[in-house]
Amino acid sequence: MKSITIKIFVFSLLSFQLYCQEMLPFVENYNKSNYQGDNQTWNVSQGNDKAMYFANNHYLLRYDGVKWEKNMLPNKTIIRSILVDGDKIYSGSYKEFGYWHRNDGKMIYVSISSGKKVFDDSENEEIWKIFKFNNQIYFQSFNEIFMYDGKKINKTKLPFLISYCFVIDNQLLIASVGSGVYKMYNYKMSKVKGWEILENNVIHAIEKHQNRTYIFTQKNGVYILENGALNSWKNPLNEILKTAYINVAKFINTNKLIIGTASKGVFVFDLFNNSFININKNNVLMNNSILSIGQDKENNLWLGLDNGIAHIEVDSPISIFYDNSGVLGSVYSVATTENGYLMASNHGVFKYEDNQFSLVPNTQGQAWNIGKMNDKYLIGYFQGTLVYEKGRFSKLNTISGGWNLTKSNINNTYLQASYSGVWIYDNPNDLSQKHIINGLFKPIKYVAQNRKNEIWAADNYRGLYRILYNDAFETIKVENITQKSKITNDFGVRLFEFRNETLFLIQNSWYTYNSISNQLVKNELFNANFKNISDIVAIDENNFVVLQEGLLYHIYVNQNKFVWNSIQEKYYRGKIINDNIKIFKNRNNYLLNLDDGFISLQLKYETKQSPTIKIEAFNNRELVENKSKIKYNSELKIGVISGIYGITKPSLFYKINDSKDYILIKEGIIVLNNLNSGSHNIAIYHFDGSQYNKVSRYEFIVGQPWYFSFWMILLYLAVLGTILYFYYKWNKMRYTQKLVLQEEELKYQKKILEMELKAENELNMQEYEKHILELELQTKSSEVTGKSLSIAKQSEMIENIQGILDSEIDVNKLKSEIKKVIKSNAINKLEWQTFESNLNQIHDQFIINLSKKYPILTSKDIKLCVYLKMNLSSKEIAPMMNISFRGVELHRYRLRKKLRLTQDENLSKFLLSI
Repeated sequence: MKSITIKIFVFSLLSFQLYCQEMLPFVENYNKSNYQGDNQTWNVSQGNDKAMYFANNHYLLRYDGVKWEKNMLPNKTIIRSILVDGDKIYSGSYKEFGYWHRNDGKMIYVSISSGKKVFDDSENEEIWKIFKFNNQIYFQSFNEIFMYDGKKINKTKLPFLISYCFVIDNQLLIASVGSGVYKMYNYKMSKVKGWEILENNVIHAIEKHQNRTYIFTQKNGVYILENGALNSWKNPLNEILKTAYINVAKFINTNKLIIGTASKGVFVFDLFNNSFININKNNVLMNNSILSIGQDKENNLWLGLDNGIAHIEVDSPISIFYDNSGVLGSVYSVATTENGYLMASNHGVFKYEDNQFSLVPNTQGQAWNIGKMNDKYLIGYFQGTLVYEKGRFSKLNTISGGWNLTKSNINNTYLQASYSGVWIYDNPNDLSQKHIINGLFKPIKYVAQNRKNEIWAADNYRGLYRILYNDAFETIKVENITQKSKITNDFGVRLFEFRNETLFLIQNSWYTYNSISNQLVKNELFNANFKNISDIVAIDENNFVVLQEGLLYHIYVNQNKFVWNSIQEKYYRGKIINDNIKIFKNRNNYLLNLDDGFISLQLKYETKQSPTIKIEAFNNRELVENKSKIKYNSELKIGVISGIYGITKPSLFYKINDSKDYILIKEGIIVLNNLNSGSHNIAIYHFDGSQYNKVSRYEFIVGQPWYFSFWMILLYLAVLGTILYFYYKWNKMRYTQKLVLQEEELKYQKKILEMELKAENELNMQEYEKHILELELQTKSSEVTGKSLSIAKQSEMIENIQGILDSEIDVNKLKSEIKKVIKSNAINKLEWQTFESNLNQIHDQFIINLSKKYPILTSKDIKLCVYLKMNLSSKEIAPMMNISFRGVELHRYRLRKKLRLTQDENLSKFLLSI
């Protein structure tokens, strides 16, 4: 089953010759999603404002190259015809005709027929054609003709059904349906003699060209009137037209006849070489039914289709090879042959020769490149290398995946980059002689040579290699230069040969090789002139193509200057094969591969004149004149209109508020948002390839935000005045309250002062009482001290007497008497208690602190501490404690231990510190 499927697929590819593929002019299709209108377009014409106008069923469409506008009649009837005369666009519809004019960026309709009872109630007339003859505007239906001289309308009712009227040699011809052609003069009609052959034909066009009158019938092809004889057009195309149903025809330029059909698209016939091309749905049109033909000032075509609109650049040097069927696939390389073209695609190798398009047998699969070597063509194929020579294909070798074929810059050697490395063909006359570069078995995509025995090779993924070899093609050295140059991001390296020098494009930076340092160094010239380049392909030594930010530019080198020529994006939008752009030079043109075919572009560079630019700016769908004001925080759409639709459409840039950067205008529209209040300006520049020339300037003012408007400022002033008034009232109230508070504060301060005086008196009284107590305490202290001294003296006296008595042993009686005296002089118990009480009162706080700090102290210890604090000696303390001097010293020793004092610490000083 699988083999059957493959055979069917191969057979379908081999037999794909159903439609004659050929180079066609560029066609730009517009569908309903573009212009937001209806299907059928009945008439096309260009206005004096260079805008294109279309009778699109219910709408009058207007397209200025930037935006589409649609307008509807007041009665919403179908518009069948239009005519441009001066600034007016006449239109005809069902029982209605009038004209449109443009005012403030809008189309205004003025009815001519309304209210004049032009149409009878029983009639159902539609105006199918409008033309000008003898300074009058003619509105033609199938039964009547209405003539308008600018003031009044004259009506002629025809005796028969007609197709259309035609002005030929200043005569008005009327083509009837079935009874031939008539002349009309002074409202009278006479049949044209000798044209009987046209009877029973529906005539859709009569055109005169180079002394010949061409009559286009709907079903019987074309007739030619020459030297008084009317005969069928003797051309093979005429037989095709008889089955295609002619709808409309028109001569353009001096050599082209355009014929629109109902079923086979449009035919473009070249009168110089009697050849034609057929543009239809099978190649590029959206459908095959052509309802109308228009011509713009660039001599290009506009077709009104049964469903959509098409713009065909028949007068452009650009031509395209289309394949809408998908059989061809994505074209990776293309080359011209003597009889046509060769194409390498992801579906195989195709040829188009002698108007026949076919797949080369046994070449199904990925084909990468077609390179020309003298009279031979080398085709890089995923299963080997093919040769095409003198109309025959053969397999040269099994080198798989030949990505590129490059001629050496130093000799007649050719280098091939392939899946397996680099191959060298050193004899173009004998391609069997080839050499592989050993040591680099990698997928190599680009190769170049500008020095003997040295080759540069870029890996398909990452890395740049320098290869050195000897005359016997033996590899001497292979080194990774990007690694050696410490370039870490070396993915997708591009090689470009410019004036015998090889440049390397690595991640948006340009490098050249420095043989002294054996490293890559940045190239100032290319880094300054070619930024953000993703791909570059040479055409010849003075021309190359670059891909910059998704846009293609043709670069022409004029001495030391680079002249840029932008290639309009519409020619390749969405069709560029990234990383695989190939160029093939063909005399004065060059071919560029596309996703669905290829395009032929003109090589010759022409200095472009600065165009006349018109600016239309809209804010909220309202036209904004130059130096007008728009609302704050609103969008401004600025249409930059050149009125040019074809290849000469200028490349325009703009600057806002005199900024430094030139910004490319895409699709002819500039959209501005979030602008600050104040004056702004837009300067429009035309880039002629080498410099920017200012061609227009637009100024506008952005108003203040609503919160800064006149009424809002008044409101702010009113609010501020109200705030100030209430602030004044509040301040006054506060001042009054402050006076009241000050008065109350004075009363309160007076009361406080009285209380303070009273408290001060009480405090003085307390101080006085305290002083009295202190005096009493001092008195008691003096008493205690005196008492202490008295007691001490008495005790001393008693000890002395007792000593004497003890020494007088013999006098017993005396001894007994002296002891009585001593006892009588001893301190009584009451006096001692009084002494101790006074002593405790004086040293009360000391005794409390000492007891808390040292709770192990006894009452005797505390008493000793008090005496020591009073700075009494041991000798004075002994009689007061009724112990001996030695006993006091022993007590002091024990006290030091309880107080945990060292030997160096003074006991009396320590007690004073408590």
